[in-house]
Amino acid sequence: MKRFIAEFEEQSFTQIIFPHAKSDWVEYLEEAQKTFVTIINEIVKYQKCLVVCYDIEEVKKYLSENKNLYFVEYEANDTWARDCSVLCVQEDKNIKLLDFTFTGWGGKFDASKDNAMSRAISKSYSKRVETIDFILEGGGVESNGEGIILTTSECVLNKNRNSALNSIEITQKLNSFFGATEILYLNHGYLAGDDTDSHVDTLARFVDEKTIMYVKCKDKEDEHYKELKLMEEELQEMARTHNFTLVALPMTEAIYYDNERLPATYANFLFVNGAVIVPTYNVKEDEEALNIFRNTFKDRDIVGVDCSVLIRQHGSLHCVTMNFAKGVELI
Repeated sequence: MKRFIAEFEEQSFTQIIFPHAKSDWVEYLEEAQKTFVTIINEIVKYQKCLVVCYDIEEVKKYLSENKNLYFVEYEANDTWARDCSVLCVQEDKNIKLLDFTFTGWGGKFDASKDNAMSRAISKSYSKRVETIDFILEGGGVESNGEGIILTTSECVLNKNRNSALNSIEITQKLNSFFGATEILYLNHGYLAGDDTDSHVDTLARFVDEKTIMYVKCKDKEDEHYKELKLMEEELQEMARTHNFTLVALPMTEAIYYDNERLPATYANFLFVNGAVIVPTYNVKEDEEALNIFRNTFKDRDIVGVDCSVLIRQHGSLHCVTMNFAKGVELI
């Protein structure tokens, strides 16, 4: 039996890539680094965190010593760990680390170092890294842990990814890689300012085997209203046919930087053992979103982290982290 391990299951550690001066954070590097330090400090309260960094001794200056902190040196192009890290798949009793090809979201940005990262740091993991000749980002696929994968057609079926394959062949590949019984495609939903071609982790997420959290826009004047309403209708149909429960998250008010609307989303939250870390944006919807998480996760701490800086580079909390399942140890 093969399955894509769900993020809400027990974890071994979280991986994060620390920002450096050669990355796109250079214009406000200090602000970005403070945000990453905050995220790391919250993670290590609950579990181990592996920090991939350009200079271990330099990065250690930003972080207090902690038994849950681990470091590995590697200079990546950028810091989007969700999309260039391995995915954990269980096959029988063994866990495989699948390293898919990362091309900077369909060739939009140079990602050669990011794509090589997992192989370069593979000695940090107790399980073998398996290279997969298929373009796929971690933010583009959600698993319920029981054979169902949720994704978006705009991303996974986009011709800027695996252009030699048609939609049927891509679906077959995903079924094979993840031992999936079903691939559920959302054909609607997007966020302004998003570079990923509508990654599902910005729109809709499994929070257990039968529950999906998703972004809902109530403002009919907002540019997102129509697409997110159509996405909600798709999710409602999935809920009817699969007996899913849906939990709506609010859409934030419009947030701008350099006259560009930013892709702020509460769906980009992070699971760790015993907690859910939720991105906040210093807007009125923050408290409403946090209360929804508190009501949904009675047995987990809910921790808000200001991710206003992260969305300037068109990503958020989930995008800069990657979870590793229980059974994958750090060496």
